[in-house]
Amino acid sequence: MIEIMAFSKDKGFQEALSMKQLSEEEWDWYWVDFEAPTEGEVGLLESHFNFHPLAVEDCLHGLQRPKLDYYDDHTFFVIHSVNRKNLEREEVDIFLGKCSIVTYHKEKNEALEQAKGIVKRTKDFSTVDEYYVFHQILDKVVDNYFPIIYNIEDHINEIEDNTKKLSMENLLEELFDRRSELLTLRQTVHPMRDLLYRILNTHHLDGVFERREYFADIHDHLIKVADMIASNREMTQDIRDSYLSLNSHQTNRTMQILTVISVIFMPLTFIVGVYGMNFVNMPELETQYGYFVVWGIMLAVAVGMFIWFRSKGWFE
Repeated sequence: MIEIMAFSKDKGFQEALSMKQLSEEEWDWYWVDFEAPTEGEVGLLESHFNFHPLAVEDCLHGLQRPKLDYYDDHTFFVIHSVNRKNLEREEVDIFLGKCSIVTYHKEKNEALEQAKGIVKRTKDFSTVDEYYVFHQILDKVVDNYFPIIYNIEDHINEIEDNTKKLSMENLLEELFDRRSELLTLRQTVHPMRDLLYRILNTHHLDGVFERREYFADIHDHLIKVADMIASNREMTQDIRDSYLSLNSHQTNRTMQILTVISVIFMPLTFIVGVYGMNFVNMPELETQYGYFVVWGIMLAVAVGMFIWFRSKGWFE
């Protein structure tokens, strides 16, 4: 599907245009969006717009790393958005030319829809051009990172407080899921941050220089998101270490109790073993109250050892 928006001082803002109208009329700027295009529509990238074959190849092969490439009459950008539902990266390819911007993506993209809405609701188009559209796309892509990181942060806090009363095994499983999500975000945000740094410091894009403060604001947002990711990863590591330490402590306590029980039964087992031998000449076997005496000794030994271990603090 191809969606076309354009503006000229004579005709004003127009949307839902056809490729024929785009070619036959003069426009101050236009935005062509390729959303999940067919094979025939993809061919327009070269046949109609004359984009460089290497840039078109990058569109078809994605998932490319966020980057920018300079060509004779256009600049090619690869940026990454993140799907809120499954946290998968989605590539958006942008061809920025003189008075034109062309976007290409293989599925419906939330950030692009938001950017389209802003452009369509604009009342004063005197300051709107291809760089304005480019800024809106980048801004919405980056802004959509924040709800994702806030949601992960809330989950981490739930894990820390264990509001669901989950077992330690389930808690650690959820914790590692959150760490995996943070890793995915980091692999997206860091290259995007580097890309914005290159965009801000390039001398090939005059429109960026004119709106430098706006693009710098996007770069600041990316730095903030990167810091939040690092902070939350440190928090998950601290929670993981705390749970592992607690688990180790509980294991040690269990082993301590089992050890005490084993130590108490060691002399009892020895006594039982001695008097369990079937020798004929064992004087104690002939004693009238020998059985009760042995039981008394065994109970005294067990109680004495219990009291001794308790005095040493083994049961605290």
